[in-house]
Amino acid sequence: MLTRRILLAAAAASLCLTAPVFAQNKAATPLKITIYGGSGAIGSRIVAEAAARGHQVTLVDRSPKADAAPKGVMVVTGDVFDAADVARNIAGQDVVVTAIAARPTPTRDFYERLARTVVGAQRAQAGAKTRYLVVGGAGSLEVEPGKRFVDTLPPNLPDAAKNEVLSMADALTYLRTVTDTSWTFLSPAMNIAPGTRTGTFRLGGDQMVRDAKGESRISMEDFAVAMLDEIEKPQFRNKRFTVGY
Repeated sequence: MLTRRILLAAAAASLCLTAPVFAQNKAATPLKITIYGGSGAIGSRIVAEAAARGHQVTLVDRSPKADAAPKGVMVVTGDVFDAADVARNIAGQDVVVTAIAARPTPTRDFYERLARTVVGAQRAQAGAKTRYLVVGGAGSLEVEPGKRFVDTLPPNLPDAAKNEVLSMADALTYLRTVTDTSWTFLSPAMNIAPGTRTGTFRLGGDQMVRDAKGESRISMEDFAVAMLDEIEKPQFRNKRFTVGY
């Protein structure tokens, strides 16, 4: 996690929309949602939010724990880098979400390869395509118009420290070339951590959302709310958006 001192050094105001507040009411139309990485810190919260709203959720992970998933969630083993596996798990699904945290630090091409695999599976589908939503990174957010946070990183920063940030930014750059399938890239605020589900936050586009103190933050629980709101009522098809307090 990047430090607060670095964060505050990147000064800019965000133009934000006020997000509608949704309680965990049952969805009017339950959707079939596959979530890769649904056992992780953010992914598990997206799984929980989706299940609480009454959606039909399939959790896919390389080493899933069935007892960690909410009641009614289907848990399967899978690999998001296996094109055949992705095609099989998104067949007949309305939405696929990738919430993959690479540990240890990923190679520079990690998240772009992941995105290309999912988009390839979408393209291989006959008829209606499964929508693709990405748990993205904050590094590609603009700290001022036209200047991304990744562009402010020190040039001598070790590759191990910057690969994850750059890799996720590369994935967004790739997705912005995709026009024949539906995707949405949700960037969290710069600081995202376990916390409270408030349902109250602001949405932005490419610029970082900051609070009155200049901090950019969101709880994992509210990030999940924003993700499910977008799944249920799409506003950002083939776009990136962000969420923060």
